[in-house]
Amino acid sequence: MTEELVNRLRQISIQDLVQPAKPEDAKILQEWQETGVRFAASDGRLEKAYYTAVEKLLACIVPMDGSDPVLQEGGIYLGCWLESTGTINAELLSRLVPSVSQTTYLSFAAHQREDGLLPYKLTEDGPSYRQIQLVTPLARSVWNHYLLHGQDRIFLKTMYTAMSRYDEWIARHRDTRGTGCVEAFSTFDTGHDLSPRFWHVPDTPYRNDPAACHPDSPVLPFLAPDLTANIYCQRMYLARMAEELGESGLEWKAKAEISLDRLFRYCYDEDEQFFYDRDRNDELVRVQSDVLLRVMACEVGDQELFDKVLRRYLLNTSKFFARYPFPSIAMDDPRFDPSSAYNSWGGPSNFLSLIRAPHAFEAHHRYVELTWVMNPILAALSRAQRFAQNLSPWTGEEGFTETYSPAILCLLDYVERLCGIMPVGSDQLWFTGLLPVDMDHGEVVAGNTAYSRTVNGQHFELVITQDHLMVYREGRLHIQGPSGIRLVTDREGRLESVIGMSVRTIKGELIYQGKSIPILIKGNEMQCYTDGVLKTVRDIGIIYPSYQ
Repeated sequence: MTEELVNRLRQISIQDLVQPAKPEDAKILQEWQETGVRFAASDGRLEKAYYTAVEKLLACIVPMDGSDPVLQEGGIYLGCWLESTGTINAELLSRLVPSVSQTTYLSFAAHQREDGLLPYKLTEDGPSYRQIQLVTPLARSVWNHYLLHGQDRIFLKTMYTAMSRYDEWIARHRDTRGTGCVEAFSTFDTGHDLSPRFWHVPDTPYRNDPAACHPDSPVLPFLAPDLTANIYCQRMYLARMAEELGESGLEWKAKAEISLDRLFRYCYDEDEQFFYDRDRNDELVRVQSDVLLRVMACEVGDQELFDKVLRRYLLNTSKFFARYPFPSIAMDDPRFDPSSAYNSWGGPSNFLSLIRAPHAFEAHHRYVELTWVMNPILAALSRAQRFAQNLSPWTGEEGFTETYSPAILCLLDYVERLCGIMPVGSDQLWFTGLLPVDMDHGEVVAGNTAYSRTVNGQHFELVITQDHLMVYREGRLHIQGPSGIRLVTDREGRLESVIGMSVRTIKGELIYQGKSIPILIKGNEMQCYTDGVLKTVRDIGIIYPSYQ
């Protein structure tokens, strides 16, 4: 079975499986082919869904204004949005079609206004500046792209300059109350369409001016935790960029610390361990929404804080741990509306939340807990008929619109994180040895799987069965071990560490460099490989779901 799966993986040609529909598609498929990324499964629907996703992704990569192709949001959203397409979507695409990601990032810088404001979206009609619409920090997405792809300093300098000017605009126009927080002037500033968080608040800023707050609003401006956390994280990564470019990062770090301090001072309820908006009347807007996950995804807080919010909220089945996580409003809120039939952040699970979530979990080494999110979503996507913007938190059925790039990229990303080969930073590879779980009605999702990727001219393959994982390098068996673990290597495939990826303790042996190495590793435990021996360097345990 294993040999048959490997042979089939090696015979896959992305250009045979995915037919170009427009002239630029052939070049994009060639670039994909050069990454060596392929996926095969012995059973179930996931393999077919995977290549359908690749084909649908092409429909979301199109030129604008006659320029090189950029990533678009897809579905009814004909354009590129800073909150998503220009940040987290492009960050995921960077592992597959990096040229399009880089063009997408640079498009926002190229359309920056003279006063420093970046457009919140780009369309065929040109850039739009009506609101800010911030969620994923642009600087982090840019930095990760920079590390992955040869550290292009001209690209980094261009983006650093643009983002520095943007930071000045935000500080000048979105702190009217002098608190040091970033203020929301409208619903669309955070992209929270129909969320109870913004009931009785206009969708757009006053007179469609992003620097103007509605003077007659009884509650605006909000001190917004997600916007403030975004700028905190943005500034931390601008500090890294400054140092990389030979400048001091101290001023950025100082500004970031102020943002972090103000976030906790004004927007955090210590008793409830939740982040809320604070309105103009100094009242907290007590709507428990995916703002919590957004703040956590901006690398806010330490291990202790993240573990607390996992227990109390994110893994709580009466709050956000729905059968198909993460609903956009806590399920025990009377305003919760699970309908996914329209563009809503008032209840359904949105794919933008799902592709942002790994940043929150992985920053705090909660790898096992993240798999409990990925498995039901992959099961749902494997049987979906289209790539919708959201899905039902109860049934996993797809909801509003189709050919939506965040949903497409969610499938591709989750496959790679669960049972694929993922490049991380400038010098690491993750080989993750899990199989998608058959969550729904006992239907097989994938069976055994195989995945490949070419890195620095070397071709790697990963094969996973119920009991084993096998890593091949240039067609030869390189590392063999039990399933349920993640192997961390350098880009040459040299073993650096092992992470436990299951709730069960994994016992067995690694065969590496002709040696048999005993392994006994718990969930989330990390063991470093040194001098032929595995030694524990981190063991934080597991946080289990709650049913409060």
